[in-house]
Amino acid sequence: MSVTRASMDYEQAGELKIGQVGIANLRIRTLDVDQLIREMRERVERAPKLFGRAAVIVDFGGLTRLPDADTARALIDGLRGAGVIPVALAYGTRETETLSEQLGLPLLAKFRAQYEPVATSAPAPSRAAPEPAPAKAPVAPVAKTAETKPGLVQKTPVRSGQQLYAENRDLTVLSTVGAGAEVISDGSIHIYGPLRGRALAGARGNADARIFCREFHAELVAIAGHYKVMEEVPKELRGKAVQIWLDQDQLKIVAQD
Repeated sequence: MSVTRASMDYEQAGELKIGQVGIANLRIRTLDVDQLIREMRERVERAPKLFGRAAVIVDFGGLTRLPDADTARALIDGLRGAGVIPVALAYGTRETETLSEQLGLPLLAKFRAQYEPVATSAPAPSRAAPEPAPAKAPVAPVAKTAETKPGLVQKTPVRSGQQLYAENRDLTVLSTVGAGAEVISDGSIHIYGPLRGRALAGARGNADARIFCREFHAELVAIAGHYKVMEEVPKELRGKAVQIWLDQDQLKIVAQD
């Protein structure tokens, strides 16, 4: 089976982003099935607790044309073999809807909001998301959301298996975020104890959001979907007070005095 390659100059064939509810969104940028499978297998091997058997949304919106059903099916099967579970396609066009029917997968529209501010062909999601801010160096740790609320303050520890979500506002945790726990905010996240689990700021696309923590041991951190796992963080930052932000789509992690 021949595989077409989109004429785009990207280092990786697929950009993996983490969605608001912890589901990964795999945006296909180069339709190279073997490379996409190899990249996913490497991610799973590098962080099996995070990505092993993780639910993945496959997004063909970065391609100039959709793959045929056989090629798409080979990719879906290959991703399963690499250790993740493709659960849906990201909504794009009517052709995407037809492809999803051929593959026997549902469509999820809201994940496209992380990439395209406007998707006129997509049906309205049940809860509208604001347009994401353009990627740029952040100037202040202030969330920019359509309906800003007072920040959510969590006084007790967030324990393993728990998920805490601050919708349209910042999140402050006065205690520990335990291993296996997940804190999510549409704005910025401030953690005054150890961060051992996952922290996802700017969950609805706010690239100006930041993460602050007093003691950094995170399994994963993400801002507007751009993420790093602990294995990708310099060892000298572990256990330190850090600040995390986006700069030109690159996640920056810097120790604080």
